[in-house]
Amino acid sequence: MLQVNPMSGAIGAEVSGIDLSEELTDLEFSELESLYLQYEVLFFRDQPFPPEAHARFARRFGEPQCHEAYPHISGFPELTILENDKEHPSKIEMWHTDMTFRPCPPLGSILHGVVIPERGGDTLFASMSAAYDNLSETLQSFLSGLTAIHDFSHGFRESLDEPGGRERLGQMLSDNPPVEHPVIRTHPVTGKKGVFVNSLFTVEICGMKAKESDALLQFLYDHAVLPEHTCRFSWQPNSIAFWDNRITQHKPVNDYWPQRRKMQRITIDDGIRPV
Repeated sequence: MLQVNPMSGAIGAEVSGIDLSEELTDLEFSELESLYLQYEVLFFRDQPFPPEAHARFARRFGEPQCHEAYPHISGFPELTILENDKEHPSKIEMWHTDMTFRPCPPLGSILHGVVIPERGGDTLFASMSAAYDNLSETLQSFLSGLTAIHDFSHGFRESLDEPGGRERLGQMLSDNPPVEHPVIRTHPVTGKKGVFVNSLFTVEICGMKAKESDALLQFLYDHAVLPEHTCRFSWQPNSIAFWDNRITQHKPVNDYWPQRRKMQRITIDDGIRPV
């Protein structure tokens, strides 16, 4: 029987009483899917998660994506390796929703902790439905008619500026021109509304002067990640986080350098354009 421990008032729950290395029964899948939609990010502890189990679990929820910009596990091109150490510090430090530079951003991601620093390396998560609900009705109404531009080159500007960066990421750059998404998104399953801009990939609100757009975006960035909308997850080896990318943001806390941190992730395709 599943045990569920909510992490905060707004988002997240730690789930126990299940072995994710085994194939899910239909009942287990149904219960997890319901919890996933309710809490927006689920956490699991003490879950040895070999690549075949990771991939099998992901496929119950959708089709895994492959990401050319990251190394992957041999035989599992969908299973990317995110590894940082003294020579390779983490580059992403900003709150973000994954890959909003795509016309159809991912459904979610499943991140498995393999090597965890002795200190630091937590991940913060924020509920964009809570962020929306805590706006005034006047601002909710105003924002619901707006769209914003999301740009791959903005989010990966540091990597692109590195020696050889444009050659290495050239194909991804050409494959991902800027896209336009609603500022307020409706979740395709639950119908919940959520703030859908993030400081890593969003560059401007359409139809506004630059100063107006910058000021409104900065307010939304700050509002989205107020403590009341967040939870914090402290990793241990064989911990797992499974978040709903359609209604959350997350931020890695890069306070562990020069320690080593190795994670393995599968991102699940959605195929649905935000509305």
